[in-house]
Amino acid sequence: MEETISLRELFQTLRKRLNLIVIITIVAVTVSAVISYFILTPIYQASTQLLVNQNKDEQALYNVSEVQTNLQLINTYNVIIKSPAILELVKKELDLDISVGQLNEKITVQSEQNSQVVNVTVQDEDASQAAEIANKVAEVFQKEIVSIMNVDNVSILANAAITDNQAPVKPNPLLNIAIAMVVGLMAGVGLAFLLEYLDNTIKTEQDIEKLLELPVLGVITKIDEQEDIRSRADRKAKLRGETIGS
Repeated sequence: MEETISLRELFQTLRKRLNLIVIITIVAVTVSAVISYFILTPIYQASTQLLVNQNKDEQALYNVSEVQTNLQLINTYNVIIKSPAILELVKKELDLDISVGQLNEKITVQSEQNSQVVNVTVQDEDASQAAEIANKVAEVFQKEIVSIMNVDNVSILANAAITDNQAPVKPNPLLNIAIAMVVGLMAGVGLAFLLEYLDNTIKTEQDIEKLLELPVLGVITKIDEQEDIRSRADRKAKLRGETIGS
């Protein structure tokens, strides 16, 4: 019985503070939409693929199994691609007005699982520049790895390209709005319960019984002034009609 009453009070609190919850949710969604569409800078992405093709001489050089050697080579290449030795040349050839550290932050290098394919992904505010950087990184790495590790086993599988009306990868307005809606609802519900918890006024007979631990003998109802005036007028008219009739 106590659980039923608690659940009922829960819904009563939500219904009483419904306007507050709705307002907070709408504000959160509106702010998220404005920030996503008008404030955050769109970020575009471009990717290129490299193939690390190991030969027999390299297998003998490392003196390990083929799979382990491929993994070691690719992990090493992933580091070299983002090293200053490569990025300095990329920056110089593209005449980029950013530091090597900033260029490094734009680039992500990942190897496909159980394969010799390496993905070089670049994110930039300009879609064309993202593709240029990705292609130039692949080109410079393919050329420089020959002198860095004395091997020539890297080939470019696919160049980065831009498409018409290419959509940015960040921000995602719909996702941001959905998250803001959930957060707004949670904040509204939490604030509603907090206000209800802090509200220590007595509202019902049950509150009196809980507070004083005494039974309620009677209740004085609240009478609306206009309703009281109409009730008195009705009684006077009724009495007047009874007097005339007698």
